[in-house]
Amino acid sequence: MRELIQLLKYQHIRPAAAVLGGMLSEAISKLGCVADTGRMLVIPVPLHRRKLSERGFNHSELIAEAALKREPGRRLSMDTSVLKRRRETQSQTGLTRHQRRENVRGAFLVEKSPVVAGRSALLVDDVFTTGTTVSECARTLLRAGASKVFVATVARTLKLEAQTIQIIRNVRTMAAAG
Repeated sequence: MRELIQLLKYQHIRPAAAVLGGMLSEAISKLGCVADTGRMLVIPVPLHRRKLSERGFNHSELIAEAALKREPGRRLSMDTSVLKRRRETQSQTGLTRHQRRENVRGAFLVEKSPVVAGRSALLVDDVFTTGTTVSECARTLLRAGASKVFVATVARTLKLEAQTIQIIRNVRTMAAAG
């Protein structure tokens, strides 16, 4: 799973999005949220415009698009213009829960509140680690009037794995400082 996500995000191997989209489609089915609502708004977690320019695409958007292709009978519509990242944030990789929360606090805004008002939203991201990014996005959408926000990701980082990544990052920092 990690390799697929890294192929997409860092090596720009776009066919990986189709595989991840299939997995996301299964996750959406398990959520059971689509049947309970009217037409659901699918919103990928946005990248900052600078990161989007560097990468050339939003990986969460590609994964969501691939998932929606597998859901033709469902009442899902994607809108990438609703939720925006208002400021650049540092990579969440290796940050503690508190650092992650501070990193994304106030980082998102809803530009089209009427599109969101009274509707259920399905927020899509690639990896759920501590939930701080999707929590901040959900909070922003709810403040803009969304009736409910569901979250679907293709991967979940285990706490031990996240701690290991932090330890490795600290060791590299100490080694570089020498």
